[in-house]
Amino acid sequence: MSGDAEIRAAGRMVGDALAGAVGVVRDTHRAIADRAFAAGGPAARPIRAVHGLISESVYATVLGAHAVVPRLIGVAVGHGWRPEQAPLSGHRAGRIALGVINGLWGDTVSGRHPELATPMTIRSGAADVPPTTEALRAAFPAASPRIALFVHGLCETEEYWSLAAERHHGTRSTTLGSRLERDLACTPVYVRYNSGLHVSDNGLALAALLEDLVAHWPVPVEQITLVGHSMGGLVIRSAGRQGTAAGHGWVPAVRHVVCLGTPHLGAPLARGVHTTAWLLARFPESRPIGRLLGGRSAGVHDLGYGALVEEDWRDVDPEALPSDCCTEEPVLPHADHYFIGATVTREHDNPLATVLGDLIVPYRSAVAAGHPRRLPPGSATGRHLGGLHHFDLLNHPAVHEELCALLAATEPPP
Repeated sequence: MSGDAEIRAAGRMVGDALAGAVGVVRDTHRAIADRAFAAGGPAARPIRAVHGLISESVYATVLGAHAVVPRLIGVAVGHGWRPEQAPLSGHRAGRIALGVINGLWGDTVSGRHPELATPMTIRSGAADVPPTTEALRAAFPAASPRIALFVHGLCETEEYWSLAAERHHGTRSTTLGSRLERDLACTPVYVRYNSGLHVSDNGLALAALLEDLVAHWPVPVEQITLVGHSMGGLVIRSAGRQGTAAGHGWVPAVRHVVCLGTPHLGAPLARGVHTTAWLLARFPESRPIGRLLGGRSAGVHDLGYGALVEEDWRDVDPEALPSDCCTEEPVLPHADHYFIGATVTREHDNPLATVLGDLIVPYRSAVAAGHPRRLPPGSATGRHLGGLHHFDLLNHPAVHEELCALLAATEPPP
């Protein structure tokens, strides 16, 4: 992706965002004015007409300026962008920003600003790796028959797997992937994807990517470990369902599935945003703000209820207040599953832990406790890590120790 194309797309997106914000103010103003003038009766009609004429003219002018100016700036900067300059995605800060944008508005970005959308791709050395034998051999010269594939969560990128590495481990290069490579001879493979798309869409893309990865891996693949953080765990489970249905060759090779802080039963924080948007839509004065909240990505919608397959969201009104109606989704029966959840308190049964969980996902949701229809009882080994928050699960020493011990215990004898 060229830098000027990204800059121009960013300018268009800023213009759309500002126009949307002004539209919210306009619609809220209009609703309040309508209620006030209605209370004044017929006598207020002349004033209402003058007020409407002036206000609509002002908003039209402001909307035009806010929509055009950022785009013109984007075009101007794009024309001045030199070929030797790295694009937005060539800088760590730019990649993090694009990850957040894709997570919050990924479906809109994919449709209206595809230059900023993140495709499902393998990553190595801050670059995309095509799933071809030549590219994979160059990116993974020491490829092992054992693959550990890492799938990040909402608004994240593959670089989040090294979060706080220097603080936790004394070096920036230590990650959960490097630990599995050292202790269990697994080659770590990281993917990046648009976390704002439906989980089912990303699951389908991941299943196809895994099929290509296994087919073109430099050595025959003997074993796959899938590790997902937060939404990444849902994407992995969705890929397992769709890969199995399609008869993909990678499915039998999966030996371990690891979900770190994954909201198998949904995330109350995301549900709270949905409920707030639904309530705001009940009243004319707050309806524009409700629509603004309702513009969050399909991925955030799915995260609230742990939706995995298309049937969970197809023909469902996104503006309605849904019930917990997601379909049953069994895990891969031939693989070992580990659901690791954290709480900011030391004990998971602490009353405060029930409310706060890991600050994003409740512990019961992370280990799929108490909902046999969503996951069969005993289908996964649940583990609790106390005193950690949601993002600690990406690279904390306690996670390393717990996971390596679990995987080593299930390895067959040599």
